[in-house]
Amino acid sequence: MNYRHGYHAGNFADVVKHLALVAILQHLKKKDTAFAVVDSHAGRGVYDLTGEEAAKTGEARGGLARLINLPDEMPPALAAYLGLVKEGGPSRYPGSPLLAAQLLRPQDRLTAIEKHPEEFAALKDVLASYANVQAEQGDGYVRAVKLLPPPSRRGLVVMDPPFEATDEFESLARAISGAVRKFATGIFLIWYPVKSQSATDAFLGEVLAAGVQKALTVDTQISAPEGKLDRAGLLVINPPYGFDAEMFAAAQIIAAPLGADIGVKWRAGGP
Repeated sequence: MNYRHGYHAGNFADVVKHLALVAILQHLKKKDTAFAVVDSHAGRGVYDLTGEEAAKTGEARGGLARLINLPDEMPPALAAYLGLVKEGGPSRYPGSPLLAAQLLRPQDRLTAIEKHPEEFAALKDVLASYANVQAEQGDGYVRAVKLLPPPSRRGLVVMDPPFEATDEFESLARAISGAVRKFATGIFLIWYPVKSQSATDAFLGEVLAAGVQKALTVDTQISAPEGKLDRAGLLVINPPYGFDAEMFAAAQIIAAPLGADIGVKWRAGGP
């Protein structure tokens, strides 16, 4: 997969991932107590769906574009997600750090980490107007773990690596294990492509065996040409109460337009 998310912005995997992100943040906002969001691989923050990268793949046409005219009656998280996307206009797609920044209250904080210089420069500009947001350039795995736990002991860690490296699953599993040890009560939202079922099962097994007690997965699959991403997953550790029901309800609405099979499944952790 090419690192630059501009090629994949607004595709089916983005829709499900960002829907989950919004649902979790809405839950955290139910209490007045501050929370922190740490985004380990933040990207550039916003993507031009009419730009060269998006035009080359056209993936947004099979994702976000199919949801623009959904009925008005929909679960709160889906309505909020689509509302935020529409605010930016038809050609501007917000990445996870911008979506999070838009949903924060004055007492909440976001740290968005990006390693690649060009992506970081764009990210810093996108987030510059948000007073309670910090953009950092660095190794997302290392920085995310060091930032935990947040002072409020409430928060969300988003890990959405590029999967450029052949050992990305191993690096991701190590980072999650270290992060969970430091912030056992935190919510974790982890995205991954499903290219090999055996590799995915090994990754999930390693993470769940590292002391995770409560987790679920959201698996999304579409029909796509050979060589294109056709399946992606989310691992949600310590999902908030009602998250599974809201994702299931949203899936009933978006699955048909996306041409997707979306499964929400609880996973058993272990010591």
